[in-house]
Amino acid sequence: MIGEWNMADDPSMENAKKLLAESKKVQEKTMGEYYQRMKGRPTPTQEENDLSALGATFMEHEDDGSGPDPFQTKSLEAEKPHGKPATYQTKAVHTKTE
Repeated sequence: MIGEWNMADDPSMENAKKLLAESKKVQEKTMGEYYQRMKGRPTPTQEENDLSALGATFMEHEDDGSGPDPFQTKSLEAEKPHGKPATYQTKAVHTKTE
């Protein structure tokens, strides 16, 4: 028939298929990285939740096996001063004695 064409011959269809394949590769890589980060057990565990519901309190949770958090910084470490320290003198305060 006149006017019929095959969708596979359309260049935009080929371009769309390439973009879809690239998108799937990126998605698979991203999901793989996500699953690596989410390894381990949930904290608190179900047992800890059950005990807590019965009135138990916890100071520390069981280790979930995920290792240290790479995004957490030490909050107890003092911040080091930036640049060189101030070398100016301050006014001495004198009080009158009667």
